[in-house]
Amino acid sequence: MRVLELFSGLGGWRCALQDRGSVLAAYDVSEVANATYILNHGHEPRARELATLPAKELADLGADTWLMSPPCQPFCRMGNHKGLSDLRSRAFRHLMDLFPLAPPDRLVVENVEGFLGSDAHALLSERIRAQGMHQLDLQACPSRFGLPNQRPRVFILAARRPLKALPAPDLPPDPLADFLDAVEDERLYLRPEILARRHHGLDLVEPGDRRSTCFIGGYGRRFVGSGPFLKTDRGVRRFSPAEVARLLGLPAGFRFPVSLSFEARYRLLGNGLSIPVAVWALDHL
Repeated sequence: MRVLELFSGLGGWRCALQDRGSVLAAYDVSEVANATYILNHGHEPRARELATLPAKELADLGADTWLMSPPCQPFCRMGNHKGLSDLRSRAFRHLMDLFPLAPPDRLVVENVEGFLGSDAHALLSERIRAQGMHQLDLQACPSRFGLPNQRPRVFILAARRPLKALPAPDLPPDPLADFLDAVEDERLYLRPEILARRHHGLDLVEPGDRRSTCFIGGYGRRFVGSGPFLKTDRGVRRFSPAEVARLLGLPAGFRFPVSLSFEARYRLLGNGLSIPVAVWALDHL
């Protein structure tokens, strides 16, 4: 596959692609995302706004596969549910305008469950049908892939040939202890006064547990609804960015630029892919 990685972020689709093909170009407007991408993949994404991408540039790349995870905020449970009218959907709308001008042979769109049945889902399905392509909508959660993390997502696949749903794994999740840092960072622990004030709203888990809720981009700043907190003999702490990366299935050597703050790392991870689930989705192509 000759791949365009759109909204490339950390490069999750590049990780999931493995030996199925090569990424011809990645696109993302975030400087911190692109710096992290370069550090881990040795390839510099094109830092341009996809909402202004010319059709000729897209066609000249010669890609046959589009992989993308457009912004989920217009469709997520805690979002505004504005769908295509949300400004953050501008780039996706523009890509759908370009779709008939330089249609790929294969496509995968990953998003939150609220994407299904949305106006964006309807537009995407219309573009796929107009090109005579076959469509397959999948739903999966990494908690069935051996990861103790709940991150339900949908994958909209399209191809020139018929697509058939493959059975998803049903592996028991490993304990959280298997994903924790060997040495804890003291800065992750909540101060006593914060813990006393926020305790009742926290989603607390322990190292022996085999579940954790979805980490969102605001995990470094929010306490309720942003992800789990780890209860240990020493107190309660956030999961480290490295621990969240492991729970997403990112490679063992995955790194962040040293200068990047914890909050910036959490934002990137909150927009990331669960790699084993993305691999399974690509298996259908």
